[in-house]
Amino acid sequence: MSKVFLVAGLGADTRVYNNIDLKEHEVVCVDWIEPNQTDTLSTYAQKLIIQYHISTGSVVIGNSLGGMIAVEMAKLIPLQKVILISSIKTVSEAPWYFPLFRLLPVYKIIPGRWYKSFRVFIRFAFGKMTADELWLFQDMLKTSSPVFLKWAMTAVLHWDNKIAPANVFQVIGDKDKVFSYKRIKAATVIKGGTHIMIFDKAKQLSKILREILKK
Repeated sequence: MSKVFLVAGLGADTRVYNNIDLKEHEVVCVDWIEPNQTDTLSTYAQKLIIQYHISTGSVVIGNSLGGMIAVEMAKLIPLQKVILISSIKTVSEAPWYFPLFRLLPVYKIIPGRWYKSFRVFIRFAFGKMTADELWLFQDMLKTSSPVFLKWAMTAVLHWDNKIAPANVFQVIGDKDKVFSYKRIKAATVIKGGTHIMIFDKAKQLSKILREILKK
């Protein structure tokens, strides 16, 4: 049985997978490592491959930013499956504001530590949360490295991948305010799923993931 590596999203850690049930699979949680400011998502993906001994035939599941990194991993080594949750596989699926922020990079003048306080943005982008979910997201953001957060914001906005690797599966919610399901082809769409459906649609999502892993 292949190892299943879990990669989290921007401002989060692998606690986002707390409610995901992957029965009978050997799961490895991938924690963020500190990037160099010159790293791209591709070079950062290579570092994670080395750090966690991700090898040919492994399975990588990525949530949001983690999905984009999983795609870069699949371009570097032949993975058995790449499963993207609330994420995109190519720049053509990115939202309209990505090019705008590249042209007007106001995010560059924001101190990295300020990213840890974007609670209003969390509520807007991720949708309604329970008190426990909001606390967890705020705690993950609070414990995130400001250096990593600022680097990741730049790396994501400048991601220009046009290659969709083989064996990529996508699961997206039709209420996702970060990545629109309408821009993604051949994805499994979860009705009512927001950008945090990994929490509030965990039971349904877990079933879909197990079905994909069986293929």
